[in-house]
Amino acid sequence: MRTTLLSLAALLLLAGTACAEPLTLKECLNRAATHNQSLRATSYDTAIAQQQVEIARSAWRPRIDLQAGYQAQQAAQAVQFGPIVQETQEADFAFLNLALNSTLYDFGRTEARVAAARMQREAARYSYSGAEQDLFLQVVRAYYGILEARKVVQAAEDEVVQMASHQKTAQALFEQGVVTRNDLLQAEVRVAASRQKLLSAQNAVENSWLLLNYLTGLPPQKRGELQEEPLTTLAPAADATVDLSRRGEVLALRSAVGAADYAVQEAKTSYYPEIFGRLGLDYVQNDKVREQSIMYAVVGFKVILFDGLATTSRLRQAVEARSRDQERLRDLEARVALELAQAQNDVKVAAARIGVAEKAIQQGMENLRITKDRYQEKVGTATEVVDAQTLLTQTRTDYYQSVFDLQVAAARVRRAAGNL
Repeated sequence: MRTTLLSLAALLLLAGTACAEPLTLKECLNRAATHNQSLRATSYDTAIAQQQVEIARSAWRPRIDLQAGYQAQQAAQAVQFGPIVQETQEADFAFLNLALNSTLYDFGRTEARVAAARMQREAARYSYSGAEQDLFLQVVRAYYGILEARKVVQAAEDEVVQMASHQKTAQALFEQGVVTRNDLLQAEVRVAASRQKLLSAQNAVENSWLLLNYLTGLPPQKRGELQEEPLTTLAPAADATVDLSRRGEVLALRSAVGAADYAVQEAKTSYYPEIFGRLGLDYVQNDKVREQSIMYAVVGFKVILFDGLATTSRLRQAVEARSRDQERLRDLEARVALELAQAQNDVKVAAARIGVAEKAIQQGMENLRITKDRYQEKVGTATEVVDAQTLLTQTRTDYYQSVFDLQVAAARVRRAAGNL
């Protein structure tokens, strides 16, 4: 009865797969690039950094300030000339101040600030590229993970069929009195274990689909017919020299180092004066004076004479931050080179494993056939049959894992080069 139900479930699964629309890896990558929520959130970093550039540029533009109000005092201000007291203002009055302020020259402070903001914008753009590449690698893993899990399901289904067949053989031999009940019980236990393995494999397929749908922004229940598309032909040769300068994270950190250089330049300009200009209009309601409104123009400079060594500390802080980013860049370049070397090694090893596994599958199938014949001829034991079937299933699983590892390793090579 259980065998019938499992067969029916397998048929339904195959029927659903046959009706599912084709889904290629390229389509999954394109959907991930446009629908993944995490990547879409990261995309705002570039727009935010662009606004920081505009904020820095604002120092080149004049600033207009307006201040107005009404002031009520306890008494009017007055001056005293001996016994004579003369009020100089009203007790309650309105006032207004309109001023246009502009920095005429600041020894490159604003220019350095704008340049640093531009470098930060570039860093955000490259960081987005790195996040996109990481997402693509996750999609590749999930995509080929589904293909591998489905192959494992097929191997587990074959094992269930073979174990059920062995159970029937043990049942017949037991009824003939040729083998003991222990052989029959062992066969029944192995059938149950194979069914549990099949359930686990089917669950792995479902979990892999849930992950792929999450990464690509598809509904959780969405299923498609995945196409086996090798990436190995698109990957650089294992011994080829790969230019790592296209790696998004490397470019982002290089831009961060450039921004740190400009931050040091900006901190140095704090030792120099700032030349400014100002146009203004002041109005104070006061009928005791001739001019209530005064327009004026100012050209002047301001300089920090002493600020408790805050400027010196800011400069040292900028220098230390630049040194930190430079060390991070060197470390990242070394880690990327290590990642590339490991991925290239994995490509070579996975390709070699496939050849070994293919031959092992043929040997395992022949070993199972011989072992089953020996058992039916009452020469071999039930344990030998079970071990032969388990070995064949493991060999097939190793083969599918090798194929999956080869595709993922090829994707990792391209990811390390920044062109996945």
